[in-house]
Amino acid sequence: MNLTLKIWRQKNPNEKGKIVSYPVKDIDGDMSFLEMMDVLNVELIEKGENPVAFDHDCREGICGMCSMYINGEAHGPDRGVTTCQLHMRKFKDGDTIYIEPWRAKAFPIIKDLMVDRSAFDRVMNAGGFVSVNTSGNTIDANATPIPKEDADKAFEAATCIGCGACVASCKNASAMLFVSAKVSQLALLPQGKVEAKERVIKMVNTMDEEGFGNCTNTGACEVECPKGISLENIARMNREYLKAMILK
Repeated sequence: MNLTLKIWRQKNPNEKGKIVSYPVKDIDGDMSFLEMMDVLNVELIEKGENPVAFDHDCREGICGMCSMYINGEAHGPDRGVTTCQLHMRKFKDGDTIYIEPWRAKAFPIIKDLMVDRSAFDRVMNAGGFVSVNTSGNTIDANATPIPKEDADKAFEAATCIGCGACVASCKNASAMLFVSAKVSQLALLPQGKVEAKERVIKMVNTMDEEGFGNCTNTGACEVECPKGISLENIARMNREYLKAMILK
């Protein structure tokens, strides 16, 4: 298929960016979206032009690096997939595709389609871990009973890959789905309960300091999340935060 790509190009964080049009030809429907971008970049390099900068790593839907806003949707028109899992058969011959970076104050643009998501790292560093000593006389993990419902919810929250699609999709650029998934993952398990109060306060406060917006329950984050993280986690985080502030 032949396509027209309208891609955001920006040399660095300080220069003004713009949409640049690129035609691509003979694109196979079985290509992934990133493979199509590779085809374009090879053509640009052969012409002596700068290739389009974009994040990618595993290309297996696990790392969350492939952050692209495609035709106004995070990770494109498919559901439950990352950009690297999006296939070109989702588009039609002659389509015009708009490709932009995540747009959020807390995710400043580095170059072209690459954004700085280190704000997520700082939120995690604030408390998204277990630091209590679990070594020494460690017993078999199976000896600590955990209700299956709690275990399932913890596993579901743990599937968050930190891609930032929730932030990009939210009209307020809120990171509450991401933060709540990381809070829920540990709050539901015995190992995480020891530091639960300090964790949620530190992570929520850091989230606010990084410039993310607040949640207004629009639900776009859950719809666009490639791992289907539930809004229930936001409600759980709010409860954890309220409880922690009362007991502070």
